[in-house]
Amino acid sequence: MTLSGVSVAYYRHIMRYGLKRFVRFAEVIWGVIPEGKTDEQIASEGIDALESWIKEIGAASEITSLGVTPDMLDRIADSTIILTGGYQTLDHAEIVDILRNSL
Repeated sequence: MTLSGVSVAYYRHIMRYGLKRFVRFAEVIWGVIPEGKTDEQIASEGIDALESWIKEIGAASEITSLGVTPDMLDRIADSTIILTGGYQTLDHAEIVDILRNSL
C-alpha cells in the first residue's frame, strides 16, 4: 500500500527523466492515443490512468490513508534508501517533495 501511495507523485517527479518510457507506458499499458499531443501530455495521461486504477482497486492513493502526517516527512525521507539506478537519483529535498505530493 505504501508503494501505491507514493507511486503517482514519484512518477510525476521523474517523468521528464524517462519521458520516452513514460510515453510508451501510456500508449501500451493504458491505450493513450498520441495524436495531437506532446510527449509530456501523453505521459501525464498514462500517469493519470494509473492513478485512476489505483483508486479503482482500492489501494492507497495517498499516504495520509496510511497514517502519515506532514510532520513525519523529514524523518521518512531520512530513512529512505537512495538508489542510483533509476531515471533520477533523488536527494533528500526531492524525496520530501514527493512525499508532500503524496499526502
